[in-house]
Amino acid sequence: MNIHEYQAKNVLKHFGISVPNGKIAYTPKEASAVAVEVSSHGPWVLKAQIQSGARQSGFFLEKSAGVAGGIRLVKNRRAVASETEKMLGNTLVTIQTGPKGKVVNKIYVEAFQKVKKSFYLGLTIDRITSELVLLAANVPDGNIIEKAINNPDEILHLSLNTLGTTSQQQIQHIMKFLKLPKRTLPHLEQLVNGLHKAFLGLDATMIEINPVGVTSSGELLALDAKISLDDNALFRHPDIATLRDDSDLDERKLQARRYKFTYHDFSGSVGCIVNGDGLALSTMDLLKEKGSGAACFINVKGGVDKDKIANGIKIIMTNPRVEGILLNILGGFVRCNLIADGIIAAAAEAGLNVPMVIRFEGTNKDMAHEILNNSHLPVIWADTQEEAVDKLLKEMEAAV
Repeated sequence: MNIHEYQAKNVLKHFGISVPNGKIAYTPKEASAVAVEVSSHGPWVLKAQIQSGARQSGFFLEKSAGVAGGIRLVKNRRAVASETEKMLGNTLVTIQTGPKGKVVNKIYVEAFQKVKKSFYLGLTIDRITSELVLLAANVPDGNIIEKAINNPDEILHLSLNTLGTTSQQQIQHIMKFLKLPKRTLPHLEQLVNGLHKAFLGLDATMIEINPVGVTSSGELLALDAKISLDDNALFRHPDIATLRDDSDLDERKLQARRYKFTYHDFSGSVGCIVNGDGLALSTMDLLKEKGSGAACFINVKGGVDKDKIANGIKIIMTNPRVEGILLNILGGFVRCNLIADGIIAAAAEAGLNVPMVIRFEGTNKDMAHEILNNSHLPVIWADTQEEAVDKLLKEMEAAV
């Protein structure tokens, strides 16, 4: 689960991390009022609250939104209302949203902070080494992605423990790498330890501050913040779970969530239906090896009924980018006969106009084969994952 910047900053404050004064607004009038609350004289920074990076360099589809991006500096209170009006209700496009963009429904009004220097700081999990890793880099323009691609050696990678305490030696190492002045030392220690504790305490998968601002007094401020949380651990954080905002989700992801399925979009042409994230990843890797790629995948997990399965499969069937469907079910709690019933129900409603290859290996496999064979749907059977991929790609090529 991802949360908005303003939510992330409120959360981080509880871990001793300094953030500029700011408040959320839903109307131009409200933005003008809260501007005075966060700073009596300005300037102010207006930030579109969509779950996407690169907002400043983004653009609005609507001409009425003006030429400026999703983060705007304003110097007088009258401009707060007028600029907010241009942004609210309009669609912001960034390199991370894709061409459809996301509609801006709320604005974060924040007191502008003058800083002497800025840098990137993030915590994530290294999936290869299974370690918690701190990333730090001097990125004046905030473009950490470009830095990672073109100059990866300029990003510090530091393994942290799972106790929530960062050693003095590590703090000194970070400080030296970022070339920070000595007066920042106590502030850096507070910031890094706060992020470390927040990451572990929240069951986060990523926390990113881009940028951290260094004031003339040496104080460190989180000028932006992004937090991603493990959905599987949200039951331990009911207060955090309430921060979920589904307004940013596209309709397919929202439908999948209603049935407690996991759905993701990609840029390929194969729709994958699986019963495990690991199975999804191995299927997509195999597609890539064969020169193809997934358009999307849905993880139907276990313990579901026929109607839920049917609705999940329909999400894939109605995706216009899908030119072939690969259904890969391996073991687990889900019963293959329920998947078969769901396929028939979804096809009856949405139609089956693209090739579908099915690999079943689990509970009631034989029953599922019998159900689908009797349905006379034009499905193709495979015994292994690789055979399923090969057969589907062959059928898709023949259909072109």
